[in-house]
Amino acid sequence: MVLMKMWIVLLLLSVCSETVICYSDGKVEVACGDMTPQHGHEPITKNPPFNITTDKSQFSPGDKIKVTLSMASSSEGKHYFKGFLIEARNAGNLNEIVGSFKLIDPEISQLLTCDSKEGSAVSHTGKSHKTEVQVIWVAPSDSPSSVQFLVTVAQGYKEYWVKSPGPVVSQNGVAPPPQTTFGGSIGAQTTTSSILSRSFTSEGCGSMKSCLRDPEGCDPQNDTACHFLSFRALGSSVMFELSGPAEGYVSFALSQDKWMGKDDVYLCIRDTDRVEIKAAYVSGRTHPVYSSQNILKDTAWRLSDGVIQCSFRRDIILPPENLNRFSLDQIYYLFMAHGRAEDGRTHRHDRQPLISTYQTKITGPPEDLIGSRSPLLMKYHGAFMLIAWTSTVSAGVIMARYFKPNWPERNILGQKVWFQLHRMLMALTVLLTLVGFVLPFMYRGGWSKRAGIHPYLGCVVMALAVIQPVMALFRPAPDASRRYIFNWMHFGTGTAAQVVAVVTIFLGIHQQALSLPAPWSTGVLAAIVVWFVLADLVLEVHQRGFLPIGKYFKNVKIYTEHINSDDKEEILFVPDENETYNVESFFKNIVLAIYLCGNLGFLTVLLWTISAV
Repeated sequence: MVLMKMWIVLLLLSVCSETVICYSDGKVEVACGDMTPQHGHEPITKNPPFNITTDKSQFSPGDKIKVTLSMASSSEGKHYFKGFLIEARNAGNLNEIVGSFKLIDPEISQLLTCDSKEGSAVSHTGKSHKTEVQVIWVAPSDSPSSVQFLVTVAQGYKEYWVKSPGPVVSQNGVAPPPQTTFGGSIGAQTTTSSILSRSFTSEGCGSMKSCLRDPEGCDPQNDTACHFLSFRALGSSVMFELSGPAEGYVSFALSQDKWMGKDDVYLCIRDTDRVEIKAAYVSGRTHPVYSSQNILKDTAWRLSDGVIQCSFRRDIILPPENLNRFSLDQIYYLFMAHGRAEDGRTHRHDRQPLISTYQTKITGPPEDLIGSRSPLLMKYHGAFMLIAWTSTVSAGVIMARYFKPNWPERNILGQKVWFQLHRMLMALTVLLTLVGFVLPFMYRGGWSKRAGIHPYLGCVVMALAVIQPVMALFRPAPDASRRYIFNWMHFGTGTAAQVVAVVTIFLGIHQQALSLPAPWSTGVLAAIVVWFVLADLVLEVHQRGFLPIGKYFKNVKIYTEHINSDDKEEILFVPDENETYNVESFFKNIVLAIYLCGNLGFLTVLLWTISAV
């Protein structure tokens, strides 16, 4: 049920576009305080194309006042709005919300609970086009002498007006305060960014500043593929530098663990030919919620050759009203991610974020940090599956198919050598598969919704891997009349498991959680498969008599040359059956040894690659 709820939330967040804080249903209590949509863009400050009016200019406690929000008849461009938020504030202290509302049309408006006061604000119920909204405001018994109505209106994702001032109403007998005649937003915060005059450099990493880089040791000044984060303390603040190739944005986050959620996030978002630098908060595996507070200083940015670069300064300690902002004098894991953005709205990161190997103190001594884009559990998952289905299972198959006649006089614990080796290798395969199968569920905490068909095929492999030994427990005796049925079922199930497992591995090596370098990692995996097919083919041809190594010795002529004579004695060497068998057995052993050495070499390359991502 929890996973289903998470999936629904993700789906809603992915489809919302031009809405208030991506809440098309108007549940915008998060914006009650500053009335600012979390869209990642600056609000429009020119005169708004709408009016807000009241049917009374004076009131007594308990009175009801009709408030009307409507499009101006002289407005240009769009003649509608989608989202809105209406509040009544103390005209002498605009931070104090006053009174409550009643609805006239519940189909287009709804009540919100702001500042712990039920019904103290009104918002939209959907993103339909609206030209007018009417609500009733009820004056409280403890109403201040004057009340001003404020409204935030959104026509689109980038087009919105924040805290536009409406009319002021006063209690009977109280002179109304001077009216505000300007349009636009109250308290709208803007950030002016300068353009960086230089590219970032890795010079001083570990000595003057802390750095996190991918690939490890890269220099953003010379390498356009370098993802780079640096930070250093400057008095009571910290200067951050962020760089990386991306279509839409680069970002980093401060986290208390290695799992996305409850993180302090900073993004540099490309908007055509400029970059917006934002602070945000991520509560889970959802879109970031941008901060309404302007906490970043000395912001600067640069665009060049598809690389986004930005820098900013942030105070180490922030005032208490900056919720979800972490103090920079603590230790955190660092996340670094990048991805696409559209109309200022970020999409899911293109690759698994780079996560620092250990926690670091942001204001601590300079460090040259290292990180990984693959969680340790997923690395073990990939390693176990590779070992099981590209090495142990193939060796076990070869042992059962071609080495039954070998070591006829030798047993291990009362069973033939080939059988014990085959059983041991297959049992190891099942064990590695079982452990590898469980690890992704431990990491994700459930089923992965973004891994495509890979997890489904993995379940098939796990089922077939378990069926094989269970089937073997009930196999009939070798001389039973129906033994051939078991043989074909055992062969068919094992072959199917091996084929599906290989396909699953091909799909798995480029999953976000374990993305090996392409295309050469795919080539190495393909080489493992081809290497097995070649070894199997050589042994099969030999077993069917098309490559009878022993018979060639029947016509081998060995010449011995006398030291003091020119005479030569021709000796015909004709081996007996045992000698022929020994030669053929020796040939199979050589093929097996060559195969195992090659397989181990290819496997080592892939395992080393997994450890390096």
